Amino acid sequence: MTRRVFLDTNVVLYFVSEAGARTAIAEQLLMQGGVVSVQVLNELVSAARGELNMSWDEVRVAREKTLIFCPDPVSLTEDLHRSAVEISARYGFHIYDSLILAAAMEAGCTTLLTEDMQDGQVVDGVRIENPFLPASHL
Repeated sequence: MTRRVFLDTNVVLYFVSEAGARTAIAEQLLMQGGVVSVQVLNELVSAARGELNMSWDEVRVAREKTLIFCPDPVSLTEDLHRSAVEISARYGFHIYDSLILAAAMEAGCTTLLTEDMQDGQVVDGVRIENPFLPASHL
């Protein structure tokens, strides 16, 4: 079975920023392809404008670069929201993290790459992995 990977916002942000070793890791991950959601794109725009102080032209380029490698973002729907609420209630995750997990599940992903949740945890068939941990940890 092929590993289908969902990329959380922090991976995409490292891909479009100058964050040293994390940027190199994020570039490798995105070049392998993966899945994002419209939520990830929204968070990318927000953080790129706010935290990274990018111009609107730079934000557009970052968004388009992301979509080259992740061309079919999962839409935010009421059904996805309902699933996220159930994940939040069952596991105690914040709703935004639960939306990411629900989108990964909807896309049929087996892996969620993020630094925001517990590395190694499996939630309804999706394994959470932090790609930025030292190799000795993995």
